[in-house]
Amino acid sequence: MITNLQDTTTLSNGVKMPWFGLGVFKVEEGPELVNAVKFAIKHGYRSIDTAAIYGNEEGVGQAIREGLEEAGISREELFVTSKVWNSDLGYESTLAAYETSLKKLGLDYLDLYLIHWPVAGKFKDAWRALETLYKEGRVKAIGVSNFHVHHLEDLMKDAEIKPMINQVEYHPRLTQKEIQAYCQKHGIQLEAWSPLMQGQLLDQPMIQAIAEKYNKSAAQVILRWDLQNEVITIPKSTKEHRIVENSSIFDFELTKAEMEQIDGLNQNHRVGPDPDNFDF
Repeated sequence: MITNLQDTTTLSNGVKMPWFGLGVFKVEEGPELVNAVKFAIKHGYRSIDTAAIYGNEEGVGQAIREGLEEAGISREELFVTSKVWNSDLGYESTLAAYETSLKKLGLDYLDLYLIHWPVAGKFKDAWRALETLYKEGRVKAIGVSNFHVHHLEDLMKDAEIKPMINQVEYHPRLTQKEIQAYCQKHGIQLEAWSPLMQGQLLDQPMIQAIAEKYNKSAAQVILRWDLQNEVITIPKSTKEHRIVENSSIFDFELTKAEMEQIDGLNQNHRVGPDPDNFDF
């Protein structure tokens, strides 16, 4: 039972990762970004998720330094994720991309480093680089993002270390049951990006009705559904009141029937690209 914002799940290698964090996709460098990350740390968030392609690692790094100091907590209490972009997939190029991300963030290590997309013919060399970084103790955990079952199967044929995380688009219109079952079977923790479907589900009548019952928002109901499905979630917001609201989901619990009702909204509908048909 997840009871507070700092509760963690234990990844397959024993590393503890918070169930709940802040995503910063599409938040540009500048005061809005810095403030969002600082608000999150101030209000008890202990996980921040960025990526090289977001172009905001420097601002995230600045915010982490200022936020930790203001909150009086150590770097070790924060879980920081970044991702290697498609153009850098390859053994040497992925190692170099990791150094670049660390430098921009101003950190000595990352807690989690992910392959952002499963580019055919490239992700295995990138995975070897992640394994090297992991074995050298440069990163605490390694994983992938946007991998379908067949990508995971392909990766694990040659991998020495299996991914600890698979971060995928996940929300009530895209419940990803097949990937979730596969990941559970293989000890890979599922993590949700775009958990609120970029806001498209916030006026869904059934979710709104459940929200009214608990005196919660639609967003809070969806994020609670994530956690009760044992999926890590990283909703994005830049507004302080929303950052607080998103994380205020530990004082109610959805019933089994409500969970199933929300599952029933699935249409296999994506707001992001399909990992099998993307061209970056």
